[in-house]
Amino acid sequence: MILETGQPLNQTDTAHSYVMDVDERSFQTAVMERSQDVPVVIDFWAPWCAPCRQLGPTLERLAAEAQGAWVLAKINTDQNQRLAQMFRVQGIPAVMAVYQGKVVEQFTGALPESQVRAWLKRFVPEQGGSLIDAARELEPHDPEAAISRYRLLLGEQPDHSEALFRLGRLLLLQGEAEGPATLRQIPGDSPFFGRAQAALPLAEFLAAADADANGESATHFQQAARAARAANYEAAMQTLLTLVARDRAFRDDGARKALLALFAVLGDDHPLVPGYRRRLASTLF
Repeated sequence: MILETGQPLNQTDTAHSYVMDVDERSFQTAVMERSQDVPVVIDFWAPWCAPCRQLGPTLERLAAEAQGAWVLAKINTDQNQRLAQMFRVQGIPAVMAVYQGKVVEQFTGALPESQVRAWLKRFVPEQGGSLIDAARELEPHDPEAAISRYRLLLGEQPDHSEALFRLGRLLLLQGEAEGPATLRQIPGDSPFFGRAQAALPLAEFLAAADADANGESATHFQQAARAARAANYEAAMQTLLTLVARDRAFRDDGARKALLALFAVLGDDHPLVPGYRRRLASTLF
């Protein structure tokens, strides 16, 4: 037996205390309201679906193991077709993580347990850790997962200036308009305010990747912007540095400004930044 609708089968049963069967009647409370406090993982399934029967027990076991860090809501698509349509479910099993009323992560199909665990780490901090620590660690190799965690943290603490800065710069580097808007939310008394303001000109630089390039300097500037958009920061810095040496007048010293903005976004702890700062100083003086 699974669970009573919208409620655990037995509050003292550890294996089931964080797993619920949910229908249209209980959805608002069990998923939308509950997700204001913790992530709710929805498992869209059906009794006839063999992959669902394979994945379901894994999700239930991991939910029990998490002990409330997230909860599992199981929705039978045969009995709740309107909910499946609302979430645009096209195949099952379909698994979606809802936090603060929004879908933050999802996958389709019966993944092995190791991949499910890796997926959960995208939005649930490990025991003893924090979302900000986890997101920092994810930034270099999985920026999308880091973005998800920063969003989760800001859902809880909208004024968290470090999360605003780190989310803003990741979005900025992806060329997203939300990036500059996020950086502008950082208050003036925050230690991240200066870096955020210094990073804002990077948006104009990255936009050059898609603009028409007329002339040698414009072509080099565009090449640098495209390299930065592709996260090839060394190529971008080298090209900009060459442009600083050759044509300071281009875009009103635009290459130097773009370099300084890139330094601000990446931070002095990035391995490339200190060396290129020194090289820029040598070029200028």
